[in-house]
Amino acid sequence: MDAQTFAELKAPAGQALLAQVAQAAGRESDLALGTRLRRDHPAELVAAAVTQHHLRRRAVTKFGADAELLYFTPDALEQSTRAPVAAHRAARLAALGARRVVDLGCGIGGDLIAGARAGLEVRGVELDPVRAAIARANLAALGLAGTVEVGDATTTPIAVDEVAFVDPARRDGAGRTFRLDALVPAWDFVTGLLEGRAVAKVMPGIAHDAVPPGVQAEWVSHGGDLVEASLWGAGFDQDSARRATVLPSGDTLVGRGAEALVGEVLSHLVEPDDAVIRAGLVAELAEDLDGHLLDPRIAWITTDSPDAAPFGRAFRVVEELPFREKQLRAALRERDIGTLTIKKRGVDVVPERLVARLKLTGSRTATVVLTRVADEARAFLVERQR
Repeated sequence: MDAQTFAELKAPAGQALLAQVAQAAGRESDLALGTRLRRDHPAELVAAAVTQHHLRRRAVTKFGADAELLYFTPDALEQSTRAPVAAHRAARLAALGARRVVDLGCGIGGDLIAGARAGLEVRGVELDPVRAAIARANLAALGLAGTVEVGDATTTPIAVDEVAFVDPARRDGAGRTFRLDALVPAWDFVTGLLEGRAVAKVMPGIAHDAVPPGVQAEWVSHGGDLVEASLWGAGFDQDSARRATVLPSGDTLVGRGAEALVGEVLSHLVEPDDAVIRAGLVAELAEDLDGHLLDPRIAWITTDSPDAAPFGRAFRVVEELPFREKQLRAALRERDIGTLTIKKRGVDVVPERLVARLKLTGSRTATVVLTRVADEARAFLVERQR
């Protein structure tokens, strides 16, 4: 979609066309609908309207009810932050005293929306004129204030009272990249910003030793999915201890140098949230749960407490089963297990392949944990605690 087509889509005729597409959705195929609408509308506009309808449906998972009012491009929607995650970041910025934020590479404006709703004065900078126009339209569609300008994020002047936010593109010609030296804008530019009051959204797999000195790293999960790491600049003058935040609850676990104690299996096993694992805070969670690890290198906690939420999922240990495949099959068949979920850490097992080889035909459903305890492979029949 080019700038002219997007302008036509926002015009009254384009809005009417979008409404027609939404009304016909599910009753006509895209081919039939496009053929019919092209009798009265330009082909490019029809294609844009149909695409927007599909993108809005996909965007519900990230933007909720707002999605039906917003505009997207496929790539920008893929990169955009989930609305609850953006809202969390905006709320933290407001709590830290930020009043004005400039989003360097604002895309379709998802973080601008969150910032405006948090009471911040927002300014977006976007190199792509179409995305910039979409960001303006999205703010307007929700009745929010803010400005968006076309420009290069790396050369845009930042006011003294502005906090910079940057979400570097993590895709190159070969697809998604996990290398800091492949980010756009460049990692050197990002780290320069982080010397002051700035926030950078980066891949959750960032290594701890790649986080610049004085910068606070926060790993964020939403609904159990690890979605990002946010780097909070040294200019905020915060403790640089690593953090794990779980949404939608908003609870945060902060690193404190807890010792990773190891011991035997207690009444429950706890699977830490991925944000806790990536932040390296499993020992802190174990300490909070009055528990310990099964193995110093494996992210399973054992405790006598069933209350692991919100930072983990607890499983009651029903009994220990044989680890060897033949004996495990016999034990599961004896217990009438037919549907099996395998959770494994630290053992060389492919769960789907093992389940297929076990060939269970019973009537009951079960979960088995395969892991290591003090360097010994062991199996446990468990029940999820709700």
